[in-house]
Amino acid sequence: MRSLYKKLLPALLIALNIGATAQSPKSAFTIVPLGIKGGIDESNLSAYMVASANSTNYICLDAGTLNYGIEKAVKKGIFKVSSEQVLCQYIKGYFISHAHLDHISGLIINSPDDSTKSIYGLAPTLETIKTHYFTWASWANFTNDGEKPLLNKYSYKSLEPGKEVKIDNTEMTVKAFPLSHSNLTSTAFLIKSGDNYLLYLGDVGADTIEKTQNLRNLWQAIAPLIKTKQLKGIMIEVSYPNSQPEKSLFGHLTPKLLMDELTVLGGYADMENLKGFNIVVTHVKPPEENIKKLKEELKSENSLGVNLIFPKQGKKLEL
Repeated sequence: MRSLYKKLLPALLIALNIGATAQSPKSAFTIVPLGIKGGIDESNLSAYMVASANSTNYICLDAGTLNYGIEKAVKKGIFKVSSEQVLCQYIKGYFISHAHLDHISGLIINSPDDSTKSIYGLAPTLETIKTHYFTWASWANFTNDGEKPLLNKYSYKSLEPGKEVKIDNTEMTVKAFPLSHSNLTSTAFLIKSGDNYLLYLGDVGADTIEKTQNLRNLWQAIAPLIKTKQLKGIMIEVSYPNSQPEKSLFGHLTPKLLMDELTVLGGYADMENLKGFNIVVTHVKPPEENIKKLKEELKSENSLGVNLIFPKQGKKLEL
């Protein structure tokens, strides 16, 4: 009788949900931060490798730092192959939110040793890359367009706002949304894998400061995905602490402005759905005391109950 009881007890506990730990949902995306900062640290600038869970078919969201971040991830055991293999074989394409150097310098510097792949972005971003960076006066033209001779290593792939496009050599698709970043257009990339989504925003200012509706339009578009639990997280910048003067924001967010924008999002997605929702904080700007301060402000002002995630260079995230 006692042996029968022992056999039946685990099943009984699970059925009654007593003493059993609820299993968390399986992750849909693997994220490897190659660089997490804005500002002066050229070894740690915005770049995030993203793949469908259990896949090595990555894309790179922005490319401020590549080689140093890859080497750090290899040393941490995230990748079991060489940094050269990660660069040339694992990364299938680059998604550049805007053409500021802290979002593209790694791509330029590593281009001689890289493999054939595509550079995705909105037309204004690609035009800047074509006319300012991949020219023979400033570097070499490793692309398929622009100043001749063309080395044809990279292919430009212009994205139309709101149009879903399959990402070459991956299991994912992407949809681009324009953002306002002071005097230029930045980009949000909505990545889809199966029935799951991940949203990445390049540099962006709040609608109230930028005098646009770009974030409001984006929030309206993604709100249904939050309601259905298909959106696994939002990667969004917070560059400065709240003490940064409005005139010196230059198209960036503070903790207060982020929470204000998430409140707008909650109006479309239902505030209750934001509790525990993953917010990955990107593009924090040195000095370190400012980064520490903005993290403290984010935590103290998080009345929405979102799950704030502060990524670390070379350390894998799963959402």
